[in-house]
Amino acid sequence: MQHGFNAYASAARTAQATVSPRELEASLLIKAATRLQAVADDWDGRARDLDEALTYNRKLWTLLVSAIIAEDNPLPVGIKQNILGLANFIFNHTFRVAADPRPQALAVLVSINRDIAAGLRGR
Repeated sequence: MQHGFNAYASAARTAQATVSPRELEASLLIKAATRLQAVADDWDGRARDLDEALTYNRKLWTLLVSAIIAEDNPLPVGIKQNILGLANFIFNHTFRVAADPRPQALAVLVSINRDIAAGLRGR
């Protein structure tokens, strides 16, 4: 059994090494959106998972912000400012959702993540 796991782990590392940074970011945004949507879709059964889903999304956006503000980031200043403004909205909205949890409030986070992921994938 361990051999099978090691082979799978090795294949996963190889796949990650060949994925572009944009595709990786898009995949992580979709993962965060899926977690948030799962909580919203089954609020009564999964409301306890809200904090974990919000935390995952916040950490992901924190990493994206870190990449945006990196000195060697080649994006134009205007795009960086737009992404930072969007991240600021996400952080504030996440705080509001945590303070007043409602399944409908997750829709905007899900939508933003999906839209940004689609943009990263060139759709």
